[in-house]
Amino acid sequence: MSERYDVIVVGAGNGGLVAAAKCAKEGYKTLLLEKHNLPGGCATSFRRGRFEFEPSLHELCGVGSAEHPDVLYKIFEDLDVKIDWQIDRHLFRVIAPGPDGYDVTMPAGKEEFLAAMEAAVPGCKESVRAFLDLIDNINDAQVYMAGGKLNPVTLMKDYGDFLRTGCHSVDEVMEALNIPVKARNILNTYWGYLGVPSRDLNALHYISMLTSYMNEGALMPPHRSHEMSLALLASFKKNGGTVLFNSEVTRFIYTGDGSACGVRANGKDYFAREIISNIIPNNVINRSDSRFIPARSKKLANARKLGMSVATIYLGMDCTKEELGINDYSVFVVSSPDANKQYEDHKEFGMYIVNCLNEVIPDASPAGTSMLFFTTALYPGDLPEDLTPETYKDYKNALAKKYIDHYEALTGMNIKDHIEEISVATPVTFARYLDTPDGTIYGYMSTGYDNIIARTATVDADYKIPHMHFCGGHYIRGDGFAPSYTTGYMAAEDTIKALKGGAVG
Repeated sequence: MSERYDVIVVGAGNGGLVAAAKCAKEGYKTLLLEKHNLPGGCATSFRRGRFEFEPSLHELCGVGSAEHPDVLYKIFEDLDVKIDWQIDRHLFRVIAPGPDGYDVTMPAGKEEFLAAMEAAVPGCKESVRAFLDLIDNINDAQVYMAGGKLNPVTLMKDYGDFLRTGCHSVDEVMEALNIPVKARNILNTYWGYLGVPSRDLNALHYISMLTSYMNEGALMPPHRSHEMSLALLASFKKNGGTVLFNSEVTRFIYTGDGSACGVRANGKDYFAREIISNIIPNNVINRSDSRFIPARSKKLANARKLGMSVATIYLGMDCTKEELGINDYSVFVVSSPDANKQYEDHKEFGMYIVNCLNEVIPDASPAGTSMLFFTTALYPGDLPEDLTPETYKDYKNALAKKYIDHYEALTGMNIKDHIEEISVATPVTFARYLDTPDGTIYGYMSTGYDNIIARTATVDADYKIPHMHFCGGHYIRGDGFAPSYTTGYMAAEDTIKALKGGAVG
């Protein structure tokens, strides 16, 4: 006999956990299905020897504090999730070698950030301030639009900066503000967090992320991102939610009129009034009878460009960060000051990040040790065409050696002699674990016609499968942890409205 629920959530990644926890909190009978034996998706941890590694999270923005709560703080508070956030007040150090290069460290805090920019590029302060100040009109416009009943004249008259940043790239806006080239290059350091070069990256999207980091600092949970996953799962179960691990959804079930009504997992059918998918729409379509998928949804999935994946080298060191000579949590190494050139050279040291979690959380590893993470972006088609299971280990070893050697030569640091544990993840790893095409960790690339503004404006024409809702990094808010949590909450709100018989926007 089949089981019936109000809501079925497919996938216990970041978005799915928030969606399930919110639906259960509101009193709906909710089933959460996860293919793995742990919750979290990318937000998990793994052990090698005496080290517990963080697979993917560098840091979070958009959290805020009890005194000044931002979006994520409000979501976690609503779900009764308590995290003792650790804050790094230095956003990043960026090293660009060469005669036109630089080595600068940027602090959190607007005035501190501006002072550091002025020190690095004398005369740039006011143009950079003008760039950062755009966030005020952007935020005001979003408050206005959330009120409904939009007046186009009011939007153009009072929120011009919002409209201009919403339809131009980062490069175009910086050029219009006459920001010096070197200052633009430093400001663009975070492009890799979104996986889109500055010439194609939506200015509103980037300004929102950059100013959030600048104002709040970089926040991290003290017990890795898995702490957040377990806390969200506890919230879900406390409110009566049911979770089934080792339960991969292999089929989506529809009624005769094409409405989603259930799923199949472990050879068993489960039914619900509403379905929330935290797995990428490509996989939903591939696990559905094509007769029930709207033609536009198929075209949209095929038209969208898959976003980046990463290669990450996890190192457990037999000495402290002080003995290694590390004073920074997050170091960006770039081949060229120009972000677009970094993107073009991404397979050859274009941009990679070296993180040391012990800088912010001293006891992140056992006493007398430390951990390093090397991360570089890879895109669909970047893996060697002749890669085979037999050569995969050699490929990973060569990748690790390549980046460790490069960083040692650049900084004079001795890393290889102190490696106690090493693990290397590639797009193959993420494809296996996340079950995404080409191992994309971000879903679809937020660029060109498919940027965050376009997705938001056309959300009503997105994947419109009746009684199915989507959330996660592949959905309208784009890439990363924070958008996944946000879209999970949005999907839950839409689902609850549908369950109450209201129209879903």
